[in-house]
Amino acid sequence: MKKKICLMLLLGGLCSSSVAKDYLVSTPNTSLLITAVPGEKSKFQYYGSRIEERDIQGVYDSGQAFGVESYPVFGLNTPGERAMAVAHADGNMSLDLVVEEVRQYEDAGAQTTEIRMKDLVYPFILKQYFKAYKGTDVISTWVEVENVGKKPVTLYRFASAFLPVPRGDNWMTHFHGYWGAEHMMDEEKLTNGQKVISNKDGLANTETDNPSFMLSMDGKAQEEYGHVLGGALAWSGTYLIKMDVRNTTFNISAGMNEETSHYILESKERFVTPEFAMTYSTTGKGGVSRAFHRWARQYKLNQGNVLRDILLNSWEGVYFKVNQKGMDEMMEAFSAMGGELFVMDDGWFGDKYPRDGGNSSLGDWTVCKKKLPEGIEGLLRSAKKHAIKFGIWIEPEMANTKSELFENHPDWIMRAKGRPLSTGRGKTQVVLDLTNPEVQDFVFGVVDNLMTKHPEIAYMKWDDNSSLLDYGSSYLPKNKQSHIYINYHRGLNKVLERIRAKYPELVLQVCAGGGARVNYGLLPYFNEFWTSDDTDALQRIYMQWGVSNFYPAIAMASHVSADKNHQTGRILPLKFRFDVAMSGRLGMEIQPKDMKEEDKEFAKRAIAAYKGIRPVVQLGDLYRLVSPYDNKGVASLMYATPEKDRAVFFAYKISHFINMIVPNVRMSGLDAQKRYRIKDLTAVKTNEPCALHGKVISGKILMEEGIALKNLLKSEYSSLTLELEEVK
Repeated sequence: MKKKICLMLLLGGLCSSSVAKDYLVSTPNTSLLITAVPGEKSKFQYYGSRIEERDIQGVYDSGQAFGVESYPVFGLNTPGERAMAVAHADGNMSLDLVVEEVRQYEDAGAQTTEIRMKDLVYPFILKQYFKAYKGTDVISTWVEVENVGKKPVTLYRFASAFLPVPRGDNWMTHFHGYWGAEHMMDEEKLTNGQKVISNKDGLANTETDNPSFMLSMDGKAQEEYGHVLGGALAWSGTYLIKMDVRNTTFNISAGMNEETSHYILESKERFVTPEFAMTYSTTGKGGVSRAFHRWARQYKLNQGNVLRDILLNSWEGVYFKVNQKGMDEMMEAFSAMGGELFVMDDGWFGDKYPRDGGNSSLGDWTVCKKKLPEGIEGLLRSAKKHAIKFGIWIEPEMANTKSELFENHPDWIMRAKGRPLSTGRGKTQVVLDLTNPEVQDFVFGVVDNLMTKHPEIAYMKWDDNSSLLDYGSSYLPKNKQSHIYINYHRGLNKVLERIRAKYPELVLQVCAGGGARVNYGLLPYFNEFWTSDDTDALQRIYMQWGVSNFYPAIAMASHVSADKNHQTGRILPLKFRFDVAMSGRLGMEIQPKDMKEEDKEFAKRAIAAYKGIRPVVQLGDLYRLVSPYDNKGVASLMYATPEKDRAVFFAYKISHFINMIVPNVRMSGLDAQKRYRIKDLTAVKTNEPCALHGKVISGKILMEEGIALKNLLKSEYSSLTLELEEVK
C-alpha cells in the first residue's frame, strides 16, 4: 500500500502527489481516511476515533473500511442517493468524476486536504475539501465546482457532504420547534427508510428545524459515554439533510436545499457549497457538544473568546413606546444593579412614518424626533452619565409598504412579477432584494451611517421578522430567478463581511423573531444570538438545553424577564429566573421601575455573582447532568474550566409533587483527586444559603456519588447556582 506522508516545514506549505493512495485527516481525537488514486474514484474509508498511519492497514483488515465514493454523482450507475446532479449544455445529465490530483496543506488554523476531480468527457472540475481545525476535534467538508467549458452547466443537486455511517442501533438527536418554542430536542431510533431535516423559509432557517444532528452508533445516545457523530451545516439559507437508512447501509447527505434552486453555472464560473462541520465522540453527546463549543469560540464566532457584557434590553419593558426619559430611567436603574450595557429595541426611528407599531417605518433609519428629541446623542450622554454602554436595534433587510424607502425604491423589494405583493408582520412588512448590489450598499449603510455618526454605539441587535415571502427578483435576469435562495445569502454575507472589516469590535446579536437564525452560516459575523422571544424561564430550560448541544453558552443570550412572563403568563420566582439565565449570557428583559426594591437588591447580588463566574460559564466546558426531557422532575448542568480548578453547577426543580422522587446528581468535569469548596451564589437571603454552602467535598465524591437534590430543592420552582473552587 502506497501512503502519502506530507511534512510541512513552513505554515502555508504545500505538497502534492500523483501516486498517493491513503490520505489521513486528523484532529487530536478523531481521524478521517480517504483513498484517492489518480484516474480512479475517490473513496471514503473511515471516520471515527483517531488513528495513526500505522493503523491504516488495520482499518482494511478489520473490515471497517467503507469503500464508498466520497462524492457520488448522478448519471452513471444511478441507483441510490447522489451528492450532485447536473445538466450539460447538450442536455447530457451525467457526470463521471475521477481523481486528478490531491494536495494537503496547512496554515495557522487548519490542515486542509483538497481532492481535485475532473469529468472524463466534459470540461467540469470538482474539488472536494476536508479541513481539520487545529486545537479542536472538528473537521469540515465542502465542494467547489468550476465550469471550464464555453457553455453553461445547470446544477440540480449540490450537496456539501456525503457520508457513510456504520449501520447498527442508530439513534438520531435533532432540534425542532416554532416561534416561542425553538430548538426543542427530539430523539428517535432510525428505522429503514429516509429521515429528512429541511427548511424552506428562505431567510430564517432555524425556527422550525436546526441544520444539525447527532447520530449514535450503539443505542440511544447518552451524555458522557457511547460513540456519537455530530454534524452541522454552516449555512443561513434553505437546507436539506437526508438520512438514507437501509438494512445494511446508512448514508448522510447535507447541503443547500436544491428544490426551486437549480443554479446556472456560466463558463469559467465557480460555485462553492457551504461547510458541513462534523465531529466524532467516544464520550457521548457531551463530547460532541464540547468539541463544537471549542470550535465555535475559536473559529466560528466573532470575538469568540471575549467575555460578553450583561445587558438590559428595552423590548419587554416598553415595547414600541420608546422615549428619551424612559430610556434614561432604565439605564440609571440597570446601572445601579451592576448592569454593563443597555440596548434600545424597536420603536426609535421613522420621520414621515413614526415607528409606533409593527406596520410601518422599516427602511427609514432616521431617529424619530418626537420620541427622542435629543436623538442618539442624548441616549449616549445618558449612557455615559450612568457609566453604561449603549446598543440599538435594527432590522436592515426589511421594509414596510408604509415607509419612505418603499415609496422611493419599489424595485428593491422581493416580489413575483405580475403577482400581488405578499406582506408579513403588520400586513405591511416586505423583504429587500439582497441579490441586488445597490440594496447591499443600502443595508451596509444602515450600520455604517449609525457608526459613523455615533461611534460610541457598542452593540447592535440585527433582527429579521419575516420569511422570504415572494420568490421574485427584479435584479436577477429571468433565466436566473432560481438563484434567489442562494444569491440572497451570498449578498447578505457580502454586507456582513464589509461590516466586520470596518467595525470588528462592534458587538452584533443575530435575531430572527427569536431563535430563527441560530446557525454557523451567520455566526462568524456575530457575537451572539437571541435564543427565543419566549423568555419564560421554565420553557427556556428546554430550549437552552437543545441549543447547547451545538452552540456555546457565550453566544446564547438568556434574559431575566417579568414576574408574570409576557409570553406564557407563568409566574416564577426571581431566583429561578436568574438561575436559568445565568447558565447562558446573562441579560435582562424587564422594566426596572416595576421591580420591588428587594428584587432589585437580589438582582444586584446575582449580577455581581455572575461577573465572578462569567469566565467559567462563557469559556468553560459544558456537562449536561440531568435532562429536562427525561421527566425526572429536575434538570441540571454544569460548566468546568479545562484545568478543573473551578466549576459552576446549576439545578432546577421543574415539577413538584408530594413525596416525589428527586434523583441524586453526579457531577462531571471535575478532578477526582481535588477537593472543592462550594458556594451558594444566589441565596434569596444572604444569611440563609443552602446546606452545601461552605462545604469542602472531594471531586471523587461529587462525581461518583453526587449530591442529594431532595434536600436542596424542596419547593416548587426552586433552583441552585453553586460555585465550586479547588481548595489547594
